[in-house]
Amino acid sequence: MGEWGTNSFENDDAADWLAELSQAEDTTVLREAFSAVTERDDYLELPESSVAVAAAEVVAALRGRPVPGLPDAVQEFVAHIAAPPSSALVSAALRALERVETKSELQELWDETDSRTEWHKVLADLRSRLN
Repeated sequence: MGEWGTNSFENDDAADWLAELSQAEDTTVLREAFSAVTERDDYLELPESSVAVAAAEVVAALRGRPVPGLPDAVQEFVAHIAAPPSSALVSAALRALERVETKSELQELWDETDSRTEWHKVLADLRSRLN
């Protein structure tokens, strides 16, 4: 059984993506995660959705507004980048969150559980840290 929790990094796809983040030299990895979600109109699968939410957490951390318990890989990436994100990157993160929360497999799965309210609160908190 994989990892599954309401927090942004509590799923296997986000955990796997952290390995990619740890190898990244710049924010291209974040832009790619958002593009995989925002540049398509078809059904948004679970892996892309989970990675986009995790990438949005990284942008919030770059803004100096990290979630408590930030994974080491994210802390190291933020220290390596050592600069606030561009407004375009923040906008991309917000667009990706909107897409994930309103029309994705991840949203459908959470909306079928007793934890749906908690998951939506996690995304609302993330959105507030991005704004």
